[in-house]
Amino acid sequence: MVGVPFFIPDTPPLKRNPLFLYSADRFLRPNPFRADVAVGIDEVIEPTLDALLLMESQIHEGGADGHAGLYPADEAGRQRRRDEVRKNLAQRYAAGADRFREALTTYYGAEKARSIRYAQAFEICEYGRRPSQAELKQMFPF
Repeated sequence: MVGVPFFIPDTPPLKRNPLFLYSADRFLRPNPFRADVAVGIDEVIEPTLDALLLMESQIHEGGADGHAGLYPADEAGRQRRRDEVRKNLAQRYAAGADRFREALTTYYGAEKARSIRYAQAFEICEYGRRPSQAELKQMFPF
């Protein structure tokens, strides 16, 4: 709807539809995730984890399925929880590198792709612009 004139009167419509991306999930229905792009994040894994750990309600308390009791009141307990969550998040990004190794190989080549330890993957949403591989290479730091 971002390109529809007068849909939001105070905002002019975009001249070009933007790129929309889905991030990886484990759902199989209605459609399993397809990695159109995978990006190695080894160089930024530590600041990424640092940033995620700042979101107490979403990360430490378990998000939608969690509760505040998961995040202990005492500082020693909180540090243990932070360490546990950090380790789990790092493992998730490491699993992403393994799961999306083929997509990593497409953009980095086989040798470099094999060395990537942490990755994030994205699927191009059918509702937005469909960039070429050359455009994707400009958008992402391969």
